[in-house]
Amino acid sequence: MNVELLYRPAYTIARVTLGPNEVVRVESGAMVGMSPGVQIQTGAEGGLLKSLKRKFLGGESFFLNTYRAPAGGGELWLAPPLPGDMNVLELSGETLLVQSGSYVAASEGVDVDTSWGGAKTFFASEGLILLKASGTGTLLLSSYGAIHPFELAEGEQFVVDTGHLVAFTATMGFNVRRIGGIKSTLFSGEGLVVDLTGPGRAWLQTRSEDAFLSWLLPKLPGSDEGGGGFHFNL
Repeated sequence: MNVELLYRPAYTIARVTLGPNEVVRVESGAMVGMSPGVQIQTGAEGGLLKSLKRKFLGGESFFLNTYRAPAGGGELWLAPPLPGDMNVLELSGETLLVQSGSYVAASEGVDVDTSWGGAKTFFASEGLILLKASGTGTLLLSSYGAIHPFELAEGEQFVVDTGHLVAFTATMGFNVRRIGGIKSTLFSGEGLVVDLTGPGRAWLQTRSEDAFLSWLLPKLPGSDEGGGGFHFNL
């Protein structure tokens, strides 16, 4: 599986080249186009329970699409719903915790699941739902805006707004907390941040979907200017 990223960083699209009979699992709705002969199968990946976890705890699609190249190989074009960048990560028996919505695709050797240890910390709309990607293979992630990677040394700390976090290695310690002085929004809670502690690597996105929506929604026709909510006249 070879991935080429085009039109970076604002409107990135991934051209995925598959070898003979090679398989890639793709988030629902990410496929833009494909070469003739590539077969698609839609199913509840990993069984009913795992799919329900991914849908309701991880915020991802209940069904995943599996694409298989023909004997002569094939090509698949993928893109996320929001404008921004994409990143190709090669896993070698390691584990990443991925912000819900950033997952696009993975090769056959990468398992994507709801991270119980992380997800249970953020129930009741705490603002950050994580998926766990582990194994060996290729992982394709997306961001809203550009992606910025950085590393933390042993014991080094960094604070990240939850709306800007894409992924981080499972070697990092993390804690989600509220921070004062940040205006509450309908979507992101009361100013939530993540305290990351090294060692490990993390990826941020330069824009926040929550921040954009909190700016946009009050400007839409029918919105309640004073309360920040919105309604529709039927």
